[in-house]
Amino acid sequence: MELQQMRYVLAVAETNSFTRAAERCHVVQSALSHQIARLERELGARLFERTSRRVRLTPAGEAFLPAARQCLDAADRAAAEVAAAVGEIRGRLAVGLIPSVAAVDVPAALREFRLRYPHVRINLRVGASEGLAEHVEQGALDVAFLGLPPTAQPHGVAAHELARDRLVAVVAPGHRLADARAVDLRTLSSEVFVDLPPGTAGRAQSDQAFATAGLDRDVAFEVTSADYIARLVGQDLCIAMLPSLWVPHLSGVVTIEVTDGPTRVEYVVWGRTTRTPAATAFLDILGISTTPPLAHKT
Repeated sequence: MELQQMRYVLAVAETNSFTRAAERCHVVQSALSHQIARLERELGARLFERTSRRVRLTPAGEAFLPAARQCLDAADRAAAEVAAAVGEIRGRLAVGLIPSVAAVDVPAALREFRLRYPHVRINLRVGASEGLAEHVEQGALDVAFLGLPPTAQPHGVAAHELARDRLVAVVAPGHRLADARAVDLRTLSSEVFVDLPPGTAGRAQSDQAFATAGLDRDVAFEVTSADYIARLVGQDLCIAMLPSLWVPHLSGVVTIEVTDGPTRVEYVVWGRTTRTPAATAFLDILGISTTPPLAHKT
């Protein structure tokens, strides 16, 4: 079994297409198909169901995928460690981030990283804090930027606190509160809200603040990404509570201070037990020392 065959299988699984997988791997489709067929004969099982309309993994393919990813990741890490030993940073840097990260200019940091280490492939994944932390713990991500309530801390990963921020109210320019300089949670509790889904760290920040104040609120709109919240608010469909450091990026909305509003803490996290040379170099660009690593106890 060859590493290249595993890469071909992963490419087909991720694109659901032999054609697109061949384009991604920079080979002709016939060569990719031949190598996968050869691997299937070696394994004694078909990895994909192929029809004229779609390609999907078989149960055997589903079972093969996690181990194949681990093998490829291990091979990539080994190559990166060898390169680092002779003074080169290579391999992959997988970065996760919440959409509203504000304590760090992530694109600017990646630009600096890319200028210094042009041979590193960079993958970005946007998601919720709890999922990103889990992916870092599992090794699927090297570094992640999180936003958590002050009552929560990252678990299972090494962490560095970047900043603390307060949440502010965000309303449409024509909203009845648009001219207010400051409001409290009781005033906001009668409004219709948009927020992230229940169970996410972003939602918990506001939920905990209203619960502590003994207040209920109506979250009539739920979105999976903070990026879309401002568009709904701008239509005067609802209001939102968002981090003050992030709202300057928004347009077409008005920001109001909340006197008793919630706060959040931004963290950057990385693997507690394993850290690639690329991850160490990226954290160094952020000015974060990883020796000794900063870790929270579980």
